[in-house]
Order: sequence, then structure tokens, then C-alpha cells
Amino acid sequence: MIAGIETGGTKVVCGVADPADPGGLLESRRFPTTTPGETTARIEAFLVEADERHGIDAVGIATFGPVNVETALPRYGWITGTPKPGWANTKLLERIGATSRKPTALLSDVSGAALGEQRWGAGRDVSSVAYATFGTGVGVGVVIGGRVLHGNGFPEFGHLLVRRHPLDDYVGGCPFHGDCLEGLTAGPSVTARWGTDSSSLHPRIRQQAFEILGYYIAQTVAAVAYSTGVQRVVLGGGVMKAPGLLDEARRQLPVVTGGPHAGHAIPGDAFEFMVEPGLGELSGVLGAVAAAQALLEGAPAEPSGRLADPVL
Repeated sequence: MIAGIETGGTKVVCGVADPADPGGLLESRRFPTTTPGETTARIEAFLVEADERHGIDAVGIATFGPVNVETALPRYGWITGTPKPGWANTKLLERIGATSRKPTALLSDVSGAALGEQRWGAGRDVSSVAYATFGTGVGVGVVIGGRVLHGNGFPEFGHLLVRRHPLDDYVGGCPFHGDCLEGLTAGPSVTARWGTDSSSLHPRIRQQAFEILGYYIAQTVAAVAYSTGVQRVVLGGGVMKAPGLLDEARRQLPVVTGGPHAGHAIPGDAFEFMVEPGLGELSGVLGAVAAAQALLEGAPAEPSGRLADPVL
């Protein structure tokens, strides 16, 4: 059996899947992301119990970050310069004992979501997919030809500097950069700017708020498409749950890019190119399952049993 763990900025999702049918979970557990000690202890308890019940052969962990995922570099398995209070420089894998006993694949949470969606979700009919999440933070994961594109802390689109919307006078909420993409569109920034989350905006301000957010989201999609050439971008996270926001971002895409004949290869049909997650809130944990499945299928691993290249 395979265990998949997704540690997000607000919640953790743990699951167990059968390698013969890895696109679904036999059981799952959710709990809030609190302190590193409490959160990793609950993950470890789940893995121990799951191993006793099912016999776990491999573990996949998709975590918020930035996270060091390259086994050959210092501080492998650490969450590094995250703005999440108390989590900077957390030795994530060292705190979860099961990862020293079981072959373990580690990747970022958005990389996991991209991989899950490419394998079994909204991107299963194409070979290159990006997953962009707008939630507690902003992040992008990319899968090209079935392989996760990642290195030690990248891609890190959340701190991309974007063109400001002319109606937006918010200074930005990123503690590092102020008005970077994350500082303008993440859930805490939405609340700081308008006093509520994106789904609860008053009708009087919703149209203008969506125009501003859609403008930045469309710039994100354009930047990802320009730099990676992906065939589809999946948009998830709590901010994107607001009804109508995805459609506004689709409307803004040709405004940002100049349209389909402006010297780029972004498809003209924004409804086909920018889509909702096909796996709902299971994208990340199922991506972790997919990365762990690669271990069972013979992907090269280092002597520690941890995957050198999570997706082959």
C-alpha cells in the first residue's frame, strides 16, 4: 500500500491508496496545520497506524514551502524561508520517523497537486500541466512529460512581481516583497484589502475586486505559459472558490497577453486552458501518492530509500 501526505498552510490531508488503483483513497484523515511539533506528530501517528492496518510500502509527502527537495544538497527535507509563523527552517523529514523506515518521495504541495491532476484529474488528457493555487499563499507546480519540474525551492511564482492594476491601491501583504503576486492575491491579502474572503465579498464591491484579482491571476497564467509552454493550467485554492472569479480571470487573459495572435502559443480558448481541479481538494494528496508509486515502480532511490527524482 501507498501513503500520501499533503501538508498545506492551513490543513493536512493524509491518505492510503492501493497501488493497483492509486487514483482513489482507501482511507483518509484531515487535521489543521498547527505547530511543527504537533503537526508532524499527528502525521507520524497516522503513518504508524496505517502501516499496522495495511502495510505501507512507500510514502509520498507534498508539503508547503519553500521546501528543499534535492537529496544531494544541504538541508534536504527542510521547510526553509516560509512566512508561516513557527515553520521556518523546520526539519520536516527528520520529525516524521516513518520516512526513515519507508521509501519516501518529497515534493512541494503544488507540485503534488500538478502531478495528481496530470495523472488522474483535469490534465489527464495532456502531457504538460501547471497547477496554480491561490490560498494561504500562492504557488505553482509544473509537470512536463510526466515529470515534475522542480529544484531546491523553485518554481516560486508566488513572489513574482506583477503589473499593478490601475484601480488597486493596496500596498501588498507579503512580509518579504509587499506587492508581489502572493502579497496581492493570497487569501490573507484579500481579507486585509476588503475585510472578508473572496467568496463573501459584498455585491457592491465584488465586481471591482474580481477585476483586480482576475488581472493578477491572468498574469500568473501568462507567466507560467510563457516560461513552460504547458498545455493546461489548473487553478485551485480557497481564493478561487469564489463563484465567478475563474471566469473573470479567463476574460482577463487576452487582455494581459494581447490575445492568441500576439506572438505566443497560449490557446485561444481560455475555458479549455484555465480549468478547475478535477480532483477537488484531493489533488495534492493524490499527487503525493503518485510520487510514492514511482518508488514501487522502480524509480532510482538513494541509499536512504528516499527518491532522488520523484517522478520518472
